[in-house]
Amino acid sequence: MNEEEEAIQVASMAICRQFKALIDAKDIDSINQLQHLILGRLQDSNAVLTHFNEYSERCYADVSSDLSKNTRLLKSMKSDLDHIFMKLSFRSMKAKLMATYPDAFPNDSASKILDQRPDLERPLQ
Repeated sequence: MNEEEEAIQVASMAICRQFKALIDAKDIDSINQLQHLILGRLQDSNAVLTHFNEYSERCYADVSSDLSKNTRLLKSMKSDLDHIFMKLSFRSMKAKLMATYPDAFPNDSASKILDQRPDLERPLQ
């Protein structure tokens, strides 16, 4: 080693001794024990969470097919109910209009007689 490296090593040793003098060894030991205790608790928590995640993954795999099947069933039922509601409301509305305005929905024979509008697609003669 050259003189500069030796000077750096001596200075670093002096700083280490001063730091050692500032901090009590018992305090360092208690901090070290607390850190090991916290590490143990974190490892336990991590193991519990890992186990829970694996359990949740298995449960989801068991019910995912049922969930998708039931979702499709509910969508189909909603579509059917919407169609039924639309039919019922149209019939109800039509019945109310027929009761109020009997000429609004004539039968087929009457509709031909009542529709006396000119056919706009035919050329004029």
